Amino acid sequence: MSVAYADEIEQSTPYEVFDCFVLDEAEISSPKEKPRNLIAYWLLGLCNNYAYVIMLSAAHDILSEDFQGNSTVPTPSPVTNNTRDCNPVSTGAILLADVLPSLAMKLTMPFLLTHIRLRVLIVILLSSASFLMVSFSTAQWQAFLGVVFAAISGGLGEVTFLQYSSHYDKDVVSTWSSGTGGSGLFGALSFAALTTAGLSARKTVLLMLVIPALMAITFFFILDHEKRRVKTNDSDADTEPLMEENQPSFKGHIAPISMRSKCRMLPRMARFIVPLGSVYLFEYFINQGVFELIYFENIWLDHHSQYRWLQVDYQLGVFLSRSSVNLFRINAVWFLAVLQFVNVILLTTEAVFLYIPSIWIVFTIVFWEGLLAGAAYVNTFYRVAFETIPQEKAFAMGITSLAGSVGVSTAGALAVPFHQYLCSLPIIHRTTKW
Repeated sequence: MSVAYADEIEQSTPYEVFDCFVLDEAEISSPKEKPRNLIAYWLLGLCNNYAYVIMLSAAHDILSEDFQGNSTVPTPSPVTNNTRDCNPVSTGAILLADVLPSLAMKLTMPFLLTHIRLRVLIVILLSSASFLMVSFSTAQWQAFLGVVFAAISGGLGEVTFLQYSSHYDKDVVSTWSSGTGGSGLFGALSFAALTTAGLSARKTVLLMLVIPALMAITFFFILDHEKRRVKTNDSDADTEPLMEENQPSFKGHIAPISMRSKCRMLPRMARFIVPLGSVYLFEYFINQGVFELIYFENIWLDHHSQYRWLQVDYQLGVFLSRSSVNLFRINAVWFLAVLQFVNVILLTTEAVFLYIPSIWIVFTIVFWEGLLAGAAYVNTFYRVAFETIPQEKAFAMGITSLAGSVGVSTAGALAVPFHQYLCSLPIIHRTTKW
């Protein structure tokens, strides 16, 4: 039966078998997830991405001479009539350090069977090490190593918790997505607010050690691990799953499917991976390749602060849209990628020609960028949770998370030469500001 069912899924389009605006009978009748698990997955999403967000929010500070000199008050960059206010290295370099190790985790972990508690413990330790390394760094390479630790922690955590979510109701995917959006908003906001209030970037990063502690409490004490799982025959991945009412609780390994089945799944997963990866490519090229080059002189925010608050603005949009899937759903993620590309054109030309008269217009565009980014993420993973059969769901979740890292890595690689090129151009002063 399961072979026929799987073949039927492969031969049908997502819109013939699944319509994300119409719930099928099984979905309507399925029991609701326990509130404690929904809360736990929201907190896990928040904690898992927090270090990643902090490193990107602090990127402009980490690359500046003030950070390495342990200065609390930023020193204005030397700007003449013919040079732009640029760091020697693009924030895209921080992006690469923050995502390439994460990409390695997402490429390998879905294919490996590792004890869930061991994975989570490694995530917590690496997240803590990242904050400590950046806070106490005396050289730029040490700060970069801290960023790498944050990347490994975030990548391993994402693939682990998304795979583990296959043993709960799919509503935990929604709360996880909302939590990751919350990490972006609260992470960027906390960093911007504390540094604006006068706390040094180093001390602000050090304060974030409370986040790994919260993750440990959430996973080991709040999340209910006494879940019944679908049991499969390891020797034949196509065997129909059986739900056993008196089966022992799931506390060990992620349920396996054969390597052959995983490889056969990859072409089918492209419909999720390609659109999501494109959205990530466009948004992170903007965030780490363009943000730092959009600078409004003589306003109430200095250059460092403008970069930080643009990150907050973007993360606000992400948070709102990642929390929206239970209100409305979007199948056409590819259309979100097209709209995000329009944002790339608008903000890239602004970085080159400085033609937008007000920072408030930029804030509006960046907020819209965040809405598109969050919507692409949550709708993609909701569809994966809804459109894959139980045996394949854990692997599907893990491999789809790869899309983001591929897109972000490509964005970082493009951002570095774009930064060097644009910073070599003479500055263009705005003729109109309001």
